[in-house]
Amino acid sequence: MEVKIARHAGVCYGVKRALQLAEQATEGEGEVHSFGPLIHNPQAVQSLQEHGVQVAETLDEVGEGTLIIRSHGVAPDVVDEANIRGLKVIDATCPHVGKAQDAAQKLSADGYFVVIVGEADHPEVSAIRARAGEGVIVVQSADELPPLKDRRVGVVVQTTQMADVLDEVIAELLPRVDELRIFNTICDATSNRQAAAAELAAQVDVMVVVGGHNSGNTTRLSQICRQVNEKTHHVETPEELDPIWFNGAKVVGVTAGASTPSAQMAGVVERIEKMS
Repeated sequence: MEVKIARHAGVCYGVKRALQLAEQATEGEGEVHSFGPLIHNPQAVQSLQEHGVQVAETLDEVGEGTLIIRSHGVAPDVVDEANIRGLKVIDATCPHVGKAQDAAQKLSADGYFVVIVGEADHPEVSAIRARAGEGVIVVQSADELPPLKDRRVGVVVQTTQMADVLDEVIAELLPRVDELRIFNTICDATSNRQAAAAELAAQVDVMVVVGGHNSGNTTRLSQICRQVNEKTHHVETPEELDPIWFNGAKVVGVTAGASTPSAQMAGVVERIEKMS
């Protein structure tokens, strides 16, 4: 089998930056914790733990030392409380996520009712929502929009969402509100990976998407590929590959989510090649 890798695949700038900051933090003295998993990749998080970066779900779990703010960001009160407790805070929030947070805060300050397009239970969305004040809702589709007639509405998007979902929400809002202000905060890395994945999926017999099963951006890559090629499989590790998937296949495509280190993707590619 021939293995083709998508033009844009794997770890993005924001994730790479977060991993580098975590690595640098372990070179200092004292305990190091990340507030929640640094990124949505269980294998990478496990590797960080082995190198001294423990995961804390609450500040009460951090006695002293360094607290790394996860790439998805956190609510401002978490940082404030960490500083009060005397912790050294390292902000590994992805810069693109930071822009979405700033946009939500500005819209709220300017008197807009804020609509966040994204997953309500995702930590990135929670951090954005914390900056949007009281007037805010989160929707994953246009169907979830409540009546918003005669309102000034502002829209912000989870950075890893699909552009067509944003377009559908905007199309639904336009005839229903007095004023609509939109911040398209989908990051370029997401858009590039989604377009490249769809392009490759249409050219191959089988498509494999590599990344955490808990990763929103990787899951969406898988969804996009499956729309083009029903023989799409989402795996975290080489061990999850099933030889049956590749029966009769001549060309296999591989892509990876923005939170997937290159070594992890390489391991999956190597296993596929050995199945040839």
